[in-house]
Amino acid sequence: MSTDFPTPDQPLKIGTRGSPLALAQAHETRARLMEAHDLPEAAFEIMVIKTTGDDRSLIDADRPLKEIGNKGLFTKEIEEAMLTGGIDIAVHSMKDMPTLQPDGLVLDCYLPREDTRDAFVSRHVATLADLAQGQVVGTSSLRRRAQLLSRRPDLKVVEFRGNVQTRLKKLDAGVADCTFLAMAGLNRMNMADVASSAIAPEDMLPAIAQGAIGIERRSDDDRVAALLAPLNDTPTTQRLTVERAFLATLDGSCETPIAGLALLEGDTVWMRGEILRPDGSERLYEEGRAAIADGADLGRDLASRLRARAPDGFFSWL
Repeated sequence: MSTDFPTPDQPLKIGTRGSPLALAQAHETRARLMEAHDLPEAAFEIMVIKTTGDDRSLIDADRPLKEIGNKGLFTKEIEEAMLTGGIDIAVHSMKDMPTLQPDGLVLDCYLPREDTRDAFVSRHVATLADLAQGQVVGTSSLRRRAQLLSRRPDLKVVEFRGNVQTRLKKLDAGVADCTFLAMAGLNRMNMADVASSAIAPEDMLPAIAQGAIGIERRSDDDRVAALLAPLNDTPTTQRLTVERAFLATLDGSCETPIAGLALLEGDTVWMRGEILRPDGSERLYEEGRAAIADGADLGRDLASRLRARAPDGFFSWL
């Protein structure tokens, strides 16, 4: 291959899932690469790869993710395509990503983080607090389910899988009175008006790395590393370093109700984290501050403190 890469004749192949949100994220990545390197759109090829998590039969069956698999549901086939040379990079929602990458792959490029908050979406009421006793909430997220039931055990929660458009259709069909989405995804698709309101982190701490896009590559591909370097956002990297260290120490997966958010305050980082029983019957919370350079240690320390506080049997669902 020539030293000029990428070109329209030898485009950089960008792997992504095929949902509208995933495609919006891939298009944002392509646009940033074009601007950073003054390259034409034809120098990049977006390749849609269907993952196990996109299986229509699984979405329609509304089976909980824990019955199907883990975070790899949304990444396995894409990462296999990269390892075999079918694609050059992969664009991911970081909240879907395991804390460890397969041998030969690395995640070291993050785009500027979007709004981290959860969106409350309803055709009937404006906020979560407005829900009446016994109303039905649809969500496939164990985190959101546990957080909701921890605060509002009077509500009924039903399984609610699918991409943004699928969930909105289910809401219109009356399957539930409300649901949750990520504000970041709605913003990226220019659909912020779909949210009835945004939920403050104090009321619903977001998923680890929510709102962040990560770009994965082969660890030995120096050309691609050089192409991605200008795109990496330092504040996002600093925040995710704390959050993902927290998650890794808790051995988090799609079966684990874990929430956390790191915010930068000058030269320091403030991290809040919590773990919950899946039924919301118990919630443990920790927070702390440290120098940004010590962010990973802060994340691990908070996770260790939560583990130490957890009573016998708390992690039986791991």
